[in-house]
Amino acid sequence: MSIRHGLLALLERGQMYGYQLRAAFEESTGSTWPLNIGQVYTTLARLERDGLVRPLPESEAGQRPYEITDAGRADLTLWFATPISRTDRPRDELAIKLALALTTPGVDVCSVVQAQRSATMRALQELTRLKYGSDRPEDLPWRLVLDSMVFQAEAEVRWLDHCESSLVRHSPGSPPRPGAGDASDAARWADEEARR
Repeated sequence: MSIRHGLLALLERGQMYGYQLRAAFEESTGSTWPLNIGQVYTTLARLERDGLVRPLPESEAGQRPYEITDAGRADLTLWFATPISRTDRPRDELAIKLALALTTPGVDVCSVVQAQRSATMRALQELTRLKYGSDRPEDLPWRLVLDSMVFQAEAEVRWLDHCESSLVRHSPGSPPRPGAGDASDAARWADEEARR
């Protein structure tokens, strides 16, 4: 999600100034995507330049609210109607890191995978704890964001298991380590170790 469209969606609710936008953005995403106030004002400046928002007169407290324009509404409508392309998403830093680890001399790729798996499992546990922390209807937007993050973490763990299984398969003579591959691989490894 772009900050640009996030701010437009929030301004569709009504006029807001920068700090209100930041608070509403973080509330809507369950604080899973903290925003720097500088990002908010830089984005507002670009939106104003592009004619998608307009500043209103300052309040007595010196705060300048913004409102969405008709062009901003059209841009927001188009954004909601357009599916997110896989090519529009950021690069997968973890996949790039593992690919480079495989080709960099002296790197223990299995250790890299294990360290990432441990970190991802900790993150998954924390996300799950947050998810079940509240079940109020007004919390649904951020619970959906958390669900997405949980599913991504679960997929990352499965992919790391696959990476480790592939490493074992392509390293002749090395026995699989616990946690490599699926649960049946780990169980077979434990049985073999117990018989030795």
